Amino acid sequence: MNTDEAKRVLETALLCAREPMSIHGMKKLFAEVDAGGRQTGGVGADTIKILLEELRQDWQDRGIELVGLASGWRFQSRPEMKPYLDRLSPEKPPKYSRATLETLAIIAYRQPVTRGDIEEIRGVAVNSQTIKMLEDRGWIDVVGHREVVGRPALLGTTKQFLDDLGLASLSQLPPLQPVSDVPDGRSLEALEAALKENFDKADALAPADDTITSPVEVPLDDRETAADAGPGLHNKDTNDDY
Repeated sequence: MNTDEAKRVLETALLCAREPMSIHGMKKLFAEVDAGGRQTGGVGADTIKILLEELRQDWQDRGIELVGLASGWRFQSRPEMKPYLDRLSPEKPPKYSRATLETLAIIAYRQPVTRGDIEEIRGVAVNSQTIKMLEDRGWIDVVGHREVVGRPALLGTTKQFLDDLGLASLSQLPPLQPVSDVPDGRSLEALEAALKENFDKADALAPADDTITSPVEVPLDDRETAADAGPGLHNKDTNDDY
């Protein structure tokens, strides 16, 4: 199989795939097996990466782009096409409650965190329904346990969370402003503002849970300056290239 044919196969598979495709999954497209069931050939990961970059260039002037996400590669519409695509579905997507947004934002930026950590930051109890809803969406998961009395679960975001936001890693989340740059120096507004644009992308992917009441704004102390946790928190992930 020559390069042009391999690229055509890859392009077709990516356009038809319902989920992002990993490099490992793409290699299966080209696997050759002999009569004894042994793999005798195929296309290597390095070659596939080269083909992906060529495909990305091929589509650079079109309304659809090829992007690498946390769990693999996929074609998706470019951001500037959103106003036109929205005309096909004029209904506005549901919005998440403030409590849900705060909880997800804290987990995304401070992970891994326990439920107690979230409650300490927000100053109010975390509704169990909020955690369950985020788990059901596939956006958060238990990534470990803190070695203290009771061994509380540590929560972190998932590859699905990054995929739904169109991101390849946590490092691509919008950076938080330093505390000194925040108007009141201590509010959750900076945290919410930093994530709002990306969370809006996910609104259309799943119905929101509007049963959770919004809490009163609570000081964050100096917690807003926490460093990005990085993609290494996905300890359930495979070692495959995305």
